Amino acid sequence: MTRVLVVEDEPALARALAITLRANRYDVAVAHSGASGLDGMANWHHDLVVLDLGLPDLDGMDVLRALRGWSQVPVVVLSARQTSDDKVEALDAGADDYVTKPFAMDELLARIRAAARRRATDDAPPIVQTAAFTVDVAHRRVTLDGDDVRLTPTEWHMLEILARNVGKVVGRRELLQELRGPNLDRETHYLRVYLAQLRRKLEPDPAHPVHLITEPGVGYRLEP
Repeated sequence: MTRVLVVEDEPALARALAITLRANRYDVAVAHSGASGLDGMANWHHDLVVLDLGLPDLDGMDVLRALRGWSQVPVVVLSARQTSDDKVEALDAGADDYVTKPFAMDELLARIRAAARRRATDDAPPIVQTAAFTVDVAHRRVTLDGDDVRLTPTEWHMLEILARNVGKVVGRRELLQELRGPNLDRETHYLRVYLAQLRRKLEPDPAHPVHLITEPGVGYRLEP
């Protein structure tokens, strides 16, 4: 299910967007300010952002530029600003599409589908090769010294998330929400258990890991 983060300060519009997107089988989170939107972008494993430019605390353009500093997730901008200069500025800053208010929900849904398709085409599942093991995300396969490694579904899911973000830290909250759902984001002791199991199966010396790394107080990363 595609995850969409809606950053919109108008309560009625935010609610309408959330209802419409969920009815069309999207997983939706809503932020009502630029600051909470950036927090959601950093901590929620979203696939697409719908971003209003007229936010109460930060200009939406600043939010877009901040996001583009570390993520290429598709962004569909919503704005009452209708001049060509505004549209050009947003697209040059990294927006994938620009929808002016008022708009038809059907048109917005079509633009969201198009942006998600472009992202899916661009994002080929990675193959991550370390000095000890290889992770083939497309074929859900892990090999160590040429032999397949058997992982539980949860172990595989955790490794897949890290492989899709190879070299980058994945936050504990984001990782736990992916593995166990949004209502269990504080039970971080589960992550230590799963990571210890992966290290026993994949690391040359599980007590001194060099690939499955813990960043204390922050999260975890897969280092090639």
